[in-house]
Amino acid sequence: MKKEIIVIAGPTAVGKTEYAVEIAASLGGEIVSADSMQLYKFMDIGSAKPGEKELSRVRHHLIGHIDPGEAFSAAMYQKLAKDAIADIFSRGLRPIISGGTGLYINSLIYDMDFSAPPAERAYRRELESLAEKHGNDYIHTRLAEKDPEAAARIHPNNLKKMIRALEVVENAGSRIRPFEKSRVKTEDYETDLICLNRDRGELYGRINDRVGLLIDRGLVSEVQSLMKMGLTEDDISMKGIGYKEIIGHLKGEYDLTEAIDLIRQNTRNYAKRQLTWFRRYEDMKWFNISEYESEKDALEDITKWLKRKK
Repeated sequence: MKKEIIVIAGPTAVGKTEYAVEIAASLGGEIVSADSMQLYKFMDIGSAKPGEKELSRVRHHLIGHIDPGEAFSAAMYQKLAKDAIADIFSRGLRPIISGGTGLYINSLIYDMDFSAPPAERAYRRELESLAEKHGNDYIHTRLAEKDPEAAARIHPNNLKKMIRALEVVENAGSRIRPFEKSRVKTEDYETDLICLNRDRGELYGRINDRVGLLIDRGLVSEVQSLMKMGLTEDDISMKGIGYKEIIGHLKGEYDLTEAIDLIRQNTRNYAKRQLTWFRRYEDMKWFNISEYESEKDALEDITKWLKRKK
């Protein structure tokens, strides 16, 4: 059997889960999540995980898979997701990759090697000490001198990435290659790339409505429970949109109304970044759901396109 995967990408709140479930059910597939927040256990509301209805209708992989206190990386995701894809293929089914985390999607459709030269611990501690003493801008200036391209794409707030780039430049004598430039397609399978979108006003309205729904479902209580488990704003999992803003509210930095406004604004900004990322894919097939009279019509058109080669 010819190995093909379907990738259903798109900005947050566009409706990826609903369409992925319908497509998987129609084409005989199973879903592999490419969402960096839905991977975590106990983080059900803020990550907008699929509900019981969706989970019971089509099998999902990598939903609630890891502990939110664990360190996790794109390399680890790539390994878990490719294992899931291989398992789905072994049972004669079609893997449907659904999510909005661009780097995770890249790791599955391109031959991305996450291996890196061994870190020089002393050098890393030196850079961390310099950042603590002089600030992140000092490290960013140093990076700009060594590798202007890396400095241009790495924000001064991202100390970890700046240090990683400097390690590669100074210890390995080569520039770190940005993941977005890794464009060698994997030969493990063929890929049908789909990006769902909506008119901006409709998408932003859906985002605002979803945030209100997450609050109604108990997002504040979920964050409180996670904090009782020992999780803090320093954990990567708690830096996700929805969680970090509620932590700020619980710490007394602002009231709940402001927290909700922040979540909505940050989510809209994230959706913009997601769309910018997905526009880089030359072979992406775009579907604007807002242009269809109904969700059913959109689904029929998407399914027809997927079946075009059959």
